[in-house]
Amino acid sequence: MNFMKLLALTIFLAVTVLEACAQFRAGIAVRLVNPDPLLPVSGGVGPSKPVTRQEGDLTVRALVFEEGTNRVAIVSADFLGFPAALGDQVRAGVKGIPAPNILIGATHTHSAPDCYGFPDGKGGTASDPKYLATVISRMTEAINEAVTKLQPAQLRIATGEARGKIAYNYYAEQLFDPRCNIIQALDASGRPFATLVNYAVHPEVLGNDAGISSPDLVGPLCDRLAELGGGTGIFMNGALGGMVTADNRLPGGREARTWEECQRIGRLLAEEALRIVQDAAVQTAPKLFCAARQVSLPVDAPLMRALMKELPGTAGRDAASVTTQLNVVNVGNAQILTIPGEALPNIGYYLKRKMHGQHNLLFGLTNDAFGYILTKEDFDSFKRYAYISRTSLGERTGEIFVNEALRLVNDSPRPTALPLR
Repeated sequence: MNFMKLLALTIFLAVTVLEACAQFRAGIAVRLVNPDPLLPVSGGVGPSKPVTRQEGDLTVRALVFEEGTNRVAIVSADFLGFPAALGDQVRAGVKGIPAPNILIGATHTHSAPDCYGFPDGKGGTASDPKYLATVISRMTEAINEAVTKLQPAQLRIATGEARGKIAYNYYAEQLFDPRCNIIQALDASGRPFATLVNYAVHPEVLGNDAGISSPDLVGPLCDRLAELGGGTGIFMNGALGGMVTADNRLPGGREARTWEECQRIGRLLAEEALRIVQDAAVQTAPKLFCAARQVSLPVDAPLMRALMKELPGTAGRDAASVTTQLNVVNVGNAQILTIPGEALPNIGYYLKRKMHGQHNLLFGLTNDAFGYILTKEDFDSFKRYAYISRTSLGERTGEIFVNEALRLVNDSPRPTALPLR
């Protein structure tokens, strides 16, 4: 073999190796986290409520993306919120993914055990340390397993309005975002093996007064995705604050607070997600990027400041401010931004309009869940928002968060755009 042929073969092999190393891969894993025996469930600040039975399985789900040397984990947990104090313990046990690249979000079901340790009014809390240790262990296992299951993947990414009776705004019926974002991973044969659904809704069909431990509508959503060939489902909530809730309304002002209603709404959302994504272009070599930034938020609201002094994860700390992690992730032609709480829909709309993806996703209640996030104009301005003002960090939170989030977005590269068809 002459020198030129040898050189050409060497270059070909080098390029082949580089392409293989840069190949996009994805993996997903699930763990059950049902408490045994059953534990009281939390619907927000205040005492947890006792339960007598379980409907559906509480789970933690981990979806890992890899492209070249970049890895990102997206984790969904069936809880009201999952504080950074617990999330950092999970991150410490994960191998092969940088801690800042692990995004841990809560579905916000109101029918699961308390992960925060809210005061019960009797000098204690319903939070169970042994159970939380189990959750941390299983979440860590799920992420590590997802890494071992990484396989060559292509993506379908889509955005569209979810039709039907799924969500509405309890405070102002039409003030919510009906758009549903979907990221679907396909295997080498083109078959979906993971479907991420990003949609803003409170999973509180049952609520914490029903005496039921449950993932609420999120469990049936994931089950239906699997039944219809979407692979393993994972749900990440959106800008659901003030008060975007499940549309379980009945005639005469009543509400359907049953497991059957959870199934109806969850199944419908799954069917809509698969309808929206089915004709999306296949992205054969999506690029992946992740950035993280620490942001400090002042704690001005009296209730939240008092609460911060009592919660196990924040007790003894300076209650005047909290620090949290924001993430921006680019995957294919989509951009993801995390929100450490429940942003109101107007903030969600604004952020999506200023982000740089062809599809813009907001992961609410991710990396932390510091109550409601609303603008200074809305804060404590009228009676309807009295509760969400009391249970937010304060008047300045929305403005600081939006400015810092968009600074992170603008400091990051733009996602790779697909040609318009």
